[in-house]
Amino acid sequence: MSDKLDRIFEMQSMLNDYVFEKKGITDTQGHALKMKTIYEAGAAETAKGPNSDTNRWLANYLAALNDESRELGEELLWKWWSKDSLSMQNIRVEIVDQLHFWVSLALTAGMDANKVFDIYSQKNQVNIDRQNKDYSKSNKNENDNLNIE
Repeated sequence: MSDKLDRIFEMQSMLNDYVFEKKGITDTQGHALKMKTIYEAGAAETAKGPNSDTNRWLANYLAALNDESRELGEELLWKWWSKDSLSMQNIRVEIVDQLHFWVSLALTAGMDANKVFDIYSQKNQVNIDRQNKDYSKSNKNENDNLNIE
């Protein structure tokens, strides 16, 4: 069986294509939208303006991800005097809903599972280095992110 993260990316791409087709969603040229087209545009190293499909779908998927985060927040208990209990089933579903939109964001940005792993690994090392240097607001800068590709 293929890598699970690769499979998640494939499944999400197919789901997005299904939704585009079912809802009659088109690209800026009026053609049937395909995730492959969005992915390829996101992977290109050319400038993308505010009216590009890349910008449009990054904004759409970010809005959806933010809403799923809100829904997860609604599952959490904050009334310490309450006798309620967590619904871990609902919490897990909301987390997976977030994953759906997070993967769509990654695809829109032109990243596949391998690219996500590569960038994650690089950024993870940056975060470890920051912790080893007592990272704080006073010494914060983004120069250590500039070499992440």
